[in-house]
Amino acid sequence: MDLTTSQHNLHNEIIRKIERQAGEKEDEQIVAEIMRRRFFPTVITHKAWEGFYFAGHEIRITEATDCYGAVVWPSALVLCYFLETNSKQYNLVDKNVIEIGAGTGLVSVVASLLGALVTATDLPELLGNLQHNVLQNTKLKSKHRPCVKELSWGIDLEKNFPRASCHFDYIMAADVVYHHPFLDELLLTFDHLCKDDTVILWAMKFRLDKENQFVGRFQTLFDLEVLSNFPSLNITLYKAMRKGRMKVRPSKLSI
Repeated sequence: MDLTTSQHNLHNEIIRKIERQAGEKEDEQIVAEIMRRRFFPTVITHKAWEGFYFAGHEIRITEATDCYGAVVWPSALVLCYFLETNSKQYNLVDKNVIEIGAGTGLVSVVASLLGALVTATDLPELLGNLQHNVLQNTKLKSKHRPCVKELSWGIDLEKNFPRASCHFDYIMAADVVYHHPFLDELLLTFDHLCKDDTVILWAMKFRLDKENQFVGRFQTLFDLEVLSNFPSLNITLYKAMRKGRMKVRPSKLSI
């Protein structure tokens, strides 16, 4: 290796290091901004809740600690922040939006406050708390009254969401891939609900290899574009559409 080649390699390594450090700093700054949207009660109450500032409103989410779907996970905050800060490019006004695995309903609340016709879905045992959060935080604030509906992945999809009459402009999902035995049913649900022009916005937290492999299976049906990536949280925000329906742009590091 001559001196010129060695210098060239050293230069490239320095550039990569600078870019990596810049990316890490940007990641930290945006994550800090996202987390500043969360606040906690100043006094202890008989019901556990967390507060959030999105879409120009204070949102209070009642939580529980006895199941995964009853707490707000960071992926939901990432998706909410994206919806708010990209509301011109992803204009939700009068759009039909369904959230699968809505949990406590934060994403559905923010989508509703941004003008969407929202259907928030989850398992039957979570619907009471989900409905409470969604209606409490959107009443007299949203253009359209949101709907809360049962959706057990892969079960009675055609009966409850008939393809002929159900059309969603957006499917939203935050942290729906984790250690559970229903990944096949989750993929089936995405496939059933997604039309040719439906856009999927999906915030994914990477954990174990088995769950992470779901992304590859997902790509057998859908084209994926990385909208943002947060290494410090192990969260990636994806946009997806049916194969051949989306012109994929170069991936961006952050929102």
